[in-house]
Amino acid sequence: MNDASDASAPPGAARVLAAWHRVECWIAVACFSFIAIILVLDVLGREFVGPVFNLLGIDVGPTGIFASQRFSIYALVVGSFAGIGIATATGSHLVPRVGFGWAPKAWEPWMDRLADAVTGCFLLAVTYYGILFVNSTFAADLRAPVLNWAVWPFQIAIPAGFLSAASRYFIYAIWPSLRPRPPEFQE
Repeated sequence: MNDASDASAPPGAARVLAAWHRVECWIAVACFSFIAIILVLDVLGREFVGPVFNLLGIDVGPTGIFASQRFSIYALVVGSFAGIGIATATGSHLVPRVGFGWAPKAWEPWMDRLADAVTGCFLLAVTYYGILFVNSTFAADLRAPVLNWAVWPFQIAIPAGFLSAASRYFIYAIWPSLRPRPPEFQE
């Protein structure tokens, strides 16, 4: 019987995973940068620009950014669910220690593969329910308060994030050499 860790990945698989990870990182960085910038500008407008113009006797009306908090919430949803794939790709997610060491050490490669496959199946089920959620929002034509935008395009990040993680776990189950190394110390 071959060792589970003997399965070597195709040459381009690591490059595809790395590119995939970079895209998710860029999405997350863009979302969280947007949140920081828009909220800082909103606060500066309300707390600095408005009062300065009022002192000068100039009525400029509202000086914050309209719906900045709503924009931030939608960016948070997209950035957070991109983070699920990022955590999976880097091995930085929380791992419960239940059942570790129950199987003989020789079985460890196979148990890791089984755990990856089971986790992938679980995340695939969560993806399915995420799709049902987005579909119900789409069917109900749910709109964002204040903005009156359809919310389902932002909610697509929910099943996409879980599908990304599920796909990675299936890839790790097939090619364990691509699995990220766990951190030396995990809380």
